[in-house]
Amino acid sequence: MIRWRKGVVARVRREWPGAVELDVTTEEGGARALAYPALVGRPEPGDTVLLNTTALAMGLGTGGYAMVVALPDRLPQDPSGPGHLVKARYTPLQATVLGVDEQDSPFHDVLRDADSLDGMPVIVADLHSALPAILCGLYGSHPPQPPSGDARDAGGETFRVGTGDAETGGEPSPEGAAGPVRPPRVVYVMLDGGALPAWFSMSCARLRETGWLAGTVTVGQAFGGDMEAVTLHTGLLAARHVMGADVAVVTQGPGNLGTGTRWGFSGVSAGEAVNAAAVLGGRPVAALRVSEGDLRERHIGVSHHSLTAYGRVALAPAQVAVPELPGEFGERVARQAEPLSARHELVRVPVDGLREALAGCPVRLSTMGRGLDEDLPYFLASAAAGRHAASLPAGEDTGPLAS
Repeated sequence: MIRWRKGVVARVRREWPGAVELDVTTEEGGARALAYPALVGRPEPGDTVLLNTTALAMGLGTGGYAMVVALPDRLPQDPSGPGHLVKARYTPLQATVLGVDEQDSPFHDVLRDADSLDGMPVIVADLHSALPAILCGLYGSHPPQPPSGDARDAGGETFRVGTGDAETGGEPSPEGAAGPVRPPRVVYVMLDGGALPAWFSMSCARLRETGWLAGTVTVGQAFGGDMEAVTLHTGLLAARHVMGADVAVVTQGPGNLGTGTRWGFSGVSAGEAVNAAAVLGGRPVAALRVSEGDLRERHIGVSHHSLTAYGRVALAPAQVAVPELPGEFGERVARQAEPLSARHELVRVPVDGLREALAGCPVRLSTMGRGLDEDLPYFLASAAAGRHAASLPAGEDTGPLAS
């Protein structure tokens, strides 16, 4: 089940918040490795490292690293501070974190009886790679600026969901607003179907740095977000009532798991996310997984993942964003999505201008190794969900944001 190796750190390749990428030398030669300093300490050149090389040996595209399990000759100090939530439970790397919803949390009183998202749009997607594309559609030609000082303040500006027009990109109009219009405050709620550590995602780190994400809540067994929650439900409530989100995006972390069977894929959680958003009084918006470049027939057009997750697993109604793609392929997508109308509202979303918005994304767009020009319909479909969410009516004001 696990391939164990011992290695020596040759050099630090690069690092981003929560993760350090290394070159290591083992008896079998050189390898690329990844360490999470919060779990194992920070490796330095010359350190001996204990490695799990399973993903590397399997040639996994997303997880193709030797993972650093420990620095046996230089163990990190014991953690200090509050926190009683155990994640990655009963594995060798189980970690204790402070849950936003646990009794020791300063936000426990806020979440103890919280029961509503106040109509907040919740955009749900299958793959982690949809996240930046959704944000491109949501922001349109008015993306947020990198944060300076208190990023939550937005300079006294007022966000107005619902003043935009889906036909023109869902971009808010300042007309009639109480003050200058600001981009929506977006929180990413990360499910545990893919990578468990949020630190694995370079995209999340960059989106946070540029102000495109206000923060991340990791739920279930996932960890490493700005806030931790026990379930998707409390994660969504924390996004709204603690982090002050105007919009939440829910996907699994990097590294989708699929077996080519109807039910054996981690993306079924997208259907459960629709249910959670609905039961909490949010406005679920479903992003379709669409591809023209995938070599597997079951993913061409609308993926069977979307048809199963939204058509069978999601029991609550959602608004399904159907991109108005050109030509015969666009007709195929519309035709394949049609059965979802038995339970959901299908919303046709124009894609004009979305290619340009996607080109301005601050992170590299890639899905299953394919970039923007190699599978444009995939990214347009995700961006269409963001565009539609920007046109939805605003929920109730959540009041002052938490510190």
